[in-house]
Formats: sequence, structure tokens, C-alpha cells
Amino acid sequence: MSKEKERAELHRTIWAMANDLRGSVDGWDFKAYVLGMLFYRFISENLTAYINKEEQRAGTTDFDYTKLADEDAEFGRADTVKEKGFYILPSELFVNVCREARNDANLNETLSTIFKNIENSAKGTESEDDLRGLFDDIDVNSNKLGGTVIKRNETLVKIIEAIGNLKLGDYQDNNNDIFGDAYEYLMTMYASSAGKSGGEFFTPQEVSELLAEITVVGKKQVNKVYDPACGSGSLLLKFAKVLGKQNVRQGFFGQEVNITTYNLCRINMFLHDINYEKFNIAHGDTLKDPKHWDDEPFDCIVSNPPYSIKWDGDSNPLLINDPRFSPAGVLAPKSRADLAFTMHMLSWLSTSGTAAIVNFPGVLYRVGAEQKIRKYLIDNNYIDTVIQLPPNLFFGTSIATCVIVLKKSKKDNAILFIDASAEFVQSGNKNKLSEENRKKILNAFTERNKIDHFA
Repeated sequence: MSKEKERAELHRTIWAMANDLRGSVDGWDFKAYVLGMLFYRFISENLTAYINKEEQRAGTTDFDYTKLADEDAEFGRADTVKEKGFYILPSELFVNVCREARNDANLNETLSTIFKNIENSAKGTESEDDLRGLFDDIDVNSNKLGGTVIKRNETLVKIIEAIGNLKLGDYQDNNNDIFGDAYEYLMTMYASSAGKSGGEFFTPQEVSELLAEITVVGKKQVNKVYDPACGSGSLLLKFAKVLGKQNVRQGFFGQEVNITTYNLCRINMFLHDINYEKFNIAHGDTLKDPKHWDDEPFDCIVSNPPYSIKWDGDSNPLLINDPRFSPAGVLAPKSRADLAFTMHMLSWLSTSGTAAIVNFPGVLYRVGAEQKIRKYLIDNNYIDTVIQLPPNLFFGTSIATCVIVLKKSKKDNAILFIDASAEFVQSGNKNKLSEENRKKILNAFTERNKIDHFA
């Protein structure tokens, strides 16, 4: 079976499983259980493969960590946590828990203990912040799973066995794109069925890829990448695909205000095999309380911040003197924070860097404070390109958005405009950028030639 067919087959199986399991639990709430168990299986297999490989390298060719006694496994704890960021005892590995799940009358308590143990394995180490709270949204004692302990455990058995039966291949034999791919696919399906709330945490993959490609034109390596409203991390992770994760030297940085989505983002990093020391995802409000002040500026910034949300604006006297916003001499209006995000990203962009930001189209024509901020951006030659995207690409809105590309070191003072409003194919009830559409937009951006009715 070809790679693509295998992938399509896996996707069909995953979605059938998710729908089958869901039952009376709302799909949106249920995603935490399916995605959480997928994550639990992934880190179990990831850790097992790592330990087996190390032991085999040392000469124990038939070593199998899953069969080791817990007390014997304790010897390797400290070194493994230093390398992987966490530790799981053999009896607590997904494969062993899954095998015994049907016979475990206290499965909910077993899982609760294991999740705490995994988190606690990082306590007092460099990875503590990256593991803290990762399992918080998998409430194994929730009434959503069933009204009694027996009913809840029946649901948990179904989930854990369904995840265990997914043909994700031997961890050591696949390049583990398959776990990340399964996760991204589930995210897409949950986002599309969640309607408006889906758009808050997930940017469609084709748009993510276009933004990442725009920011790395002419670059083989970058210092680090950043998204100040990172949602589930789908945008940031496109750099791993476009450049290769080893070519993002210092790693992946982001901030997210919603705690559940922040947890999803960190899980997503692990599932794409980004090790704990290579990502720094923070929780909090980027505009009021940015978490990466002390970092050197970023070579690549990509973002799809929330459209026209309220923020403190001029009701907070500290913000007008904030070095991120003060250069424009005016703050974005309280009812529309769009250009506040833009100014924040410009401030944190390196001299040779590029930022690509998805915006609500109103930022291009609204008057008042926003007009003054636009004038500041144009007078200082920071706006490189404006791309009009097709309508109905995003979950939760059918509006046609635009991409604003910022640079601090432009070669000239021209601004390129690309009208890509007709560049889409229909996919169900949404529009989608095909590979051909994406390449056409990227070529126009790179070549910078005049094309009738397009650029």
C-alpha cells in the first residue's frame, strides 16, 4: 500500500474510532481523551524505543524495556529524565496498561496515578515546566465518561483499546511523522465540527505551510521561530516540515492564553518529536504579559491571532509607554487588538527576520488609531507584502482574511500586493489552498514581478 493510501486509511480509522467512542460525550470535550491517550501511547513508545536502543548499543541485543521489573528500571531514571525530560516505569507504559485494562476495576485510578507519576518524574529538572499540567484535561473521573465508576471505566477501556489498536507502526521503524499526522488530522476534524470555537486553536495546514514558507524564503536555517497566539502549535510546527526541525537551531517559541489549548500545543510538540529543550511554550496574555521579553529577536514569526478582540488599550496607562507599542505614538483601539498583535510581532522580529500574520481585512482600511498605526508601518518601510486570501478557509468564519508580511530590512520601499482571492479548491463546505494555489502565491511573493489581475 502506498504512503498516501496508508495515510488515508489511518485517517478513516481514526475518525471512525473518534465518532464511535464519542457516544453521548460532546465531541469538543471528548477530544481531550482521544488526543490525551494518543499522547500517552506516543511517549510510552518513544521512551521504550530510546531505552531499548541504548541497551542494545551497550550489547544487550534482546533487551525489552516493556518486560523489565519496575525496581530494575529505577536505575536508569536520572539519566533518562535528563535526556528525554520524563520517565515511565515499565508497568505504567501504555502497552502494559492497555493489555490489563479490561481486568482493572480501578482503571480510572490507575490512569490518574500514572499521569501524576509521569508529570512528577520531571519535578526539579529542566523539563518540569514542559510537563506540568499536560494531563490536566484528561479527567478520568468526569461524569462525562459515565454516571458511575463502572460506566466511566467501560468508556476508558474503549478509548485505550481503540488507541492501542491504531496501526501506527513500530515506533522504531517509522520516522514518527505518523503520530504527529494522526494528531493534526484529529485536530482538523474536531475543529471543523466545533464551528466557531475550532478556529480559535487551529489554523488549516495549507495556510500554516504557506506562512512558514514565506518567512524562510532564501534561508536554509533560522535561529528560532515564534507565534504569540500559538493555539495548538500547528503553525509553529510547519517549520519542522518546511526547514527540518534540526534547522531551527534554538527551537520553537510561543504563547497561548487558553489553558486547554496551551496544553494541546505542548502535547503537539512532543508528538512531532520536538524534545523538551527545543520548545518554550508559555501560558498567558501576550499583549498584557508577554513571556519571552529576555530572548533575542526572532528570525521567523508566524501568527493567526484572534480577530478584532477587545484588549486594555488606552485604559491601561502602562501600555502607551510599552516599547512594543510606543513607536507608533498611538495604541490599537480597545475593541480591536489586531494591530496591537502586529506591533508586538514587529518589536520582536530580528533585523533580518520576516513575520507573516493572518489578519482580519478591516486592518487595511479602518480609520482612527488603526490608520495612524498603518501610516507608521508604511512610513518606516516595514510592510513588505499584503496577500488577499480566499474566503471560507478558516474554521469558525467564512470571512476572506489577508496576510501582512513584515520585514525590518527591505531592499526597496515597494509594497507587493497579491490578490489570491480566487486561489482555492472546494473541500466539503470549506475552501482550501491546493498545492498549486500555494505555489502560485509563493512564486509571486518570491519573484516580485507584476502579473495582471494577480500581483
